[in-house]
Amino acid sequence: MEMSINIILLLSGIGLFGLFLGWLGSSIIARTGVGKAREQAKEILNEAAKDADRKKQKIVLQAKEDWFRKRDEQESRLKGRQRKFDQMERELLEKEKKFVKKENEYSQKESNFKFREREIVEQKEAIRTKDEEYNRIIAEQNQMLSKISQFSIEAAKNLLLQNLKHEYKAEAAQFYKDFLDKAKENATREAKKIITMAIEKNAADHCVETTVSVVHLPSEDLKGRIIGRDGRNIKAFEQATGVKVIVDDTPEAVVLSAFDPVRREVARLALEKIIGNNRIHPQKIEEIVRSAEKEVDKTIWRCGNEVIARIGVGRLHPDLIRILGRLRFRSSYGQNVLQHCEEVSTLTGAMAAELNLDIKLAKRAGLLHDIGKAMSQEQEGTHVQIGLEIGRKFKENPVVMNAIASHHEDSPKTTLISVLVACADSISGARPGARRDSIDGYIRRIESLEKVADSFELVKKAYAISAGREVRVIVQPDKVSDAQADLLANEIAAKIQTELEYPGQIKITVIRETKAVSYA
Repeated sequence: MEMSINIILLLSGIGLFGLFLGWLGSSIIARTGVGKAREQAKEILNEAAKDADRKKQKIVLQAKEDWFRKRDEQESRLKGRQRKFDQMERELLEKEKKFVKKENEYSQKESNFKFREREIVEQKEAIRTKDEEYNRIIAEQNQMLSKISQFSIEAAKNLLLQNLKHEYKAEAAQFYKDFLDKAKENATREAKKIITMAIEKNAADHCVETTVSVVHLPSEDLKGRIIGRDGRNIKAFEQATGVKVIVDDTPEAVVLSAFDPVRREVARLALEKIIGNNRIHPQKIEEIVRSAEKEVDKTIWRCGNEVIARIGVGRLHPDLIRILGRLRFRSSYGQNVLQHCEEVSTLTGAMAAELNLDIKLAKRAGLLHDIGKAMSQEQEGTHVQIGLEIGRKFKENPVVMNAIASHHEDSPKTTLISVLVACADSISGARPGARRDSIDGYIRRIESLEKVADSFELVKKAYAISAGREVRVIVQPDKVSDAQADLLANEIAAKIQTELEYPGQIKITVIRETKAVSYA
C-alpha cells in the first residue's frame, strides 16, 4: 500500500518535474524567438529608413531639376517678351519720328497756304480795282457814243438785243430745219432697212380662198342618196352640223354653206365619210358627224401648238391654244387668218430684234392681234372687241392688249411694239398675193360703201378706210345735232347691211365738227 502510494507520489513528482521542464523549455524558446523578431524588426526598420532616405533624396533631386527647368523656361519667355517689347519700342520711336516729320511738312504746307491766301486776297483786290477802272472807262465811252449816235444807252441796248435775237432766231430755225430733215431722212432710211430685213427673213405661203367648201362626188347618183327619202338624210345632216347643203345642177359636186368655218369643215369631213359609207341614214349621219367633230378638234389643237412651236412665243393657256387653232379655218379677203397671224408675228419679232425690243413679247402680240376673229361668228362685236375680251379672260400682257386694241386705229398706241404690230399687219395684208381680192372688186366695194353713205341728205362727204372695214361720214354741223348723228350712224349701218354683201363687220363713224374763225 505504502509502496503503491510512494510509486504514485514518485510518478506524480516525475510528472510535475516534466511539466516544469516543458514550461521552462517553452519559456526559453519564447525568449529566443522574441529576440530574433526584434532583431529582424530592427533590421527592417533600418532598411526602410535607408530606402526612405534614398527616395527622399531622389524626389528632392527631381524637384530641383523641375524647378531649374521651369526657371529656364520662364527666363526664356521673359527674354522673348523683352525682345518683342524692344521691337515695339523701336517701331513706336520710328513712327514717332515719321509723325514729327509729317507734322513739320503739314506746318510747312499750312504756311504756304496762308502765303497763297494772302496773295489771292491781294490779287482780288487788284482785280476789283481794275474792274472799277474798266467800268469807269466803259461808262465814259458809252456816254461819248450816246452823244455821237444820239441814242440813249438803254435804246442802243434794246436795238442790239433785237438784232441779235432776230439773227440767232433765224440761225436756230435753220439749224432746227436741217436737224429735222436729217433726222427724218435717217429715220426713213432705217425704217425701210428694218422692214426690208424683216420681210426677207419671212417667206410665208400665198393664201388660198376658203370662203366656201365644195365636196366632189364620185357620181351624180350620190346626190339622191345624200338627200334621202323625203329629204330626211339632208335634213338630219343640216341639223347635226348647222351647215346648209346646196345640191344644185353643178356636176358631181355639193356645196356646203355656213358662216362658221369650223362647222363647215366638220360638215365637209362628215360628208366625205358619208359618201364612202354604203348605208346612209339619220342615225349613222349623227355618229359620223360626232366623229368628224373630234377630228376637227384634234386638228385645231395640233395647228395651234404647231404655230406656237414654230414662232416661239412661250406657253399659252390650253383654251387659248384652241381658240388660236380655230383661225386655221377662218379667212379674211381670201387670206388664211392663222397664216396671217403667224406672218405678222414673224415680221414683228424681226423688227423688234432690229430695235433691241423684247422679241418674244413682240411675237406674242403679233400672233394674238387678230385672235378675236376666231370667235367673231359666235359673239357680237368687232374682232378687236372680242380679242380684248379674250385677252382679259386669259390675263394677257398689257402690251399685247394694246396691240390688239390699236392695230386698226381703234385705240391709241402706247408702246412701240403696238406700232410694229400695226405695221406688220399692213405688210402681211398688202403684200402681193396675200389676199386674192382683186383690185376691181376692192374698188367696187369701197365705192358701194361710200355711195350708200352719200345717199343720205345730211351727209357732206363719206370715206371708206381700212380696206372697207370702216366708213367715216362727215356731216354738216349746223344741221345735225349729236343725237341726230347717232341716229344717222345706225341708219347708214342698217342700209349697208341690207343692200351690200361684205365679210366681217363695218364700223360707221359720224364726224360732226364745228370751227369758229375770227380775224382782228
